[in-house]
Amino acid sequence: MKYNYLYQAGLVALFAISACKAPSNQNAPLPPTPVAVTEARTAEAVYYDQFQGTVVALNSVELRSQVTGFITGIFFKEGEVVQKGKQLYEIDRRKYVAAYDQAVANLSGAEANLVKAQKDIDRYNYLQKEDAVARQTVDQAQAAYESAKSQVSVAKAGVISAKTDLSYSIITAPFTGRIGISQVKLGAQVTPGTTLLNTISSQNPIGVDFVINEQDIDRFYGLQKKTTDSTFRLQLSDGITVYNKPGKILAIDRGVNNQTGTIKVRAEFANEKDELKDGMSCVVKVLNAASGQRVLIPNKALIEQMGEFFVFVSQDTIAKQYKVQLGPRVGNDVIVLSGVNAGDKIITDGFQRLRDGGKITLGNPAGTQGGTGATGQQGQPKQGK
Repeated sequence: MKYNYLYQAGLVALFAISACKAPSNQNAPLPPTPVAVTEARTAEAVYYDQFQGTVVALNSVELRSQVTGFITGIFFKEGEVVQKGKQLYEIDRRKYVAAYDQAVANLSGAEANLVKAQKDIDRYNYLQKEDAVARQTVDQAQAAYESAKSQVSVAKAGVISAKTDLSYSIITAPFTGRIGISQVKLGAQVTPGTTLLNTISSQNPIGVDFVINEQDIDRFYGLQKKTTDSTFRLQLSDGITVYNKPGKILAIDRGVNNQTGTIKVRAEFANEKDELKDGMSCVVKVLNAASGQRVLIPNKALIEQMGEFFVFVSQDTIAKQYKVQLGPRVGNDVIVLSGVNAGDKIITDGFQRLRDGGKITLGNPAGTQGGTGATGQQGQPKQGK
């Protein structure tokens, strides 16, 4: 028993001595993290808000006949620009010419009757002064004269109606514009107001329709009054070509669509070379009011956390994390509206292993890649600088 007790006591002492000699690294400080930095700089930033748009003709008319008949003439080349007043279609005119001639003849007969009635009333009025005719005869002559006058009025209206129908047998261009492909051929029968003959659209100037949120209405009313040549730009449907003519607001719709909370805006662009066609899709680029001297930092310095963005700023040997409010991206950089200032040293590489307040050293952070969305263990971010 005595020897067992001594043996156990010796083992305990041996373990205690071993524990005292073992090195402890639990409280050893972490080495500084090597990082790369760049200064936030101020630069002229011009950027545009983008809206999906559709090119629309400012004046577009469907050509339809107002009289019935058969097409006897087509006087244009499909797809060409026609001048205002140019003859486009002819509808068989023979019966309309005959109707007009008859109306003119009716008018001549009515006017002759009126002349006769006028002479009768003048003669009877003279005889009445001499008491040589009965009063009843004079009254009858007066009534015949008034009837003749009304017949002349009816005949004149008939002439106007027949002349109008005759004019409708020739369909002319209501304005200068580009005409489309004819929907009827020679010999086709047309019905008044029903048969579509063709469509003609103006081309210069031309409009572009796009929609904005109701929160932007005041901004666009202001742009309508103070638009400059750089306010509106147009990017064509290929995503590359920028239309080289400036635009201006032509109209803002009367009300907001209560289904979508948007309102339609129409811009106007010069189109001398007919580059913009009715129905084309495009992107309307509207100069942002925040354009000007702005702070820019590299895109790769951003850290995204739950839809918010942060950056690390080098302050001597310490890294501080700040929340930033961003504007649009400009190439490889991004505009910072708030959170950092020009001249701040922004950490662009090596921040993946950093915490707010962590120690850093300038160097080559081997094996690190900066970029939006890097998280790592940053701890709790600050709310701006």
